[in-house]
Amino acid sequence: MDAKLPVDLYEAADYRDIISGHISADSSYGVIRPQGRGDLLLAYTLQGRGYFKTPAGTRVAEAHELILLREDVPHQYGTMDGEQGWSFLWVHFPKLPEISYLPQEELLSASIPEGYGRERVLAAFHHIFYHAGERSDYWHALRENSIRELLLLLARQLSSKRDPRITLVLGMLSQSKQEIRVEHLAKAAGLSVSRLAHLFKEQVGEGIVEHANRLRIQQAARFMEHMDRTATEAAQDVGFNSYNHFAALFRKQMGVSPRTYKQMKSAQQQR
Repeated sequence: MDAKLPVDLYEAADYRDIISGHISADSSYGVIRPQGRGDLLLAYTLQGRGYFKTPAGTRVAEAHELILLREDVPHQYGTMDGEQGWSFLWVHFPKLPEISYLPQEELLSASIPEGYGRERVLAAFHHIFYHAGERSDYWHALRENSIRELLLLLARQLSSKRDPRITLVLGMLSQSKQEIRVEHLAKAAGLSVSRLAHLFKEQVGEGIVEHANRLRIQQAARFMEHMDRTATEAAQDVGFNSYNHFAALFRKQMGVSPRTYKQMKSAQQQR
């Protein structure tokens, strides 16, 4: 990651201002700020993976993860090694009172759960972008209100009391490309199969297999879109032994067949 080229388009901005945007970066994208910046940064990953490196260590920015970087912290960030690209929303802003709700760490991150939480994050960024272009009465205050909402959503997510055993299982599921064995997950978590299934559904909102399959379908879609994998290759890449089973789950989740999805994305890239 240290080999990334230093890129910084925003150093000249007034730290009292709010500046924001959407970046769809390729694999070479990187920013290095040895002295940090005088404002704060919120970033929300849409697709791909990025990384943030500070004196405290390196944090991977996964899809649907909201990250806050504090002011004056030396840092580096960019597209994660091995990724074809990284798409994220960002906003630089001066310190606001809601920062006091957050832990005193230089870099904070939280995965935003599927559903209303993600809708609110996207809506907040949309309002930030909209008011920047409109600049009608109170436009600056309206942008600040949207940033405040993002900070409160981050604080709420960080304060949630998820069972660490479920956090462990979620990590195992996100990294595994093998067929799901609930018995193995239960053993790793130190729980019975029935207790793990109940606790997982209670805290995550969906069953273990359902959650794992949803992650694998999303990953397969990224492989087809960004890595030029065929539908069959993508199914194998994410651990499906049966293409028919993969295709049925893909259609249910994405609304089209894998091959139709691949054709649609290829046509979009050629425009």
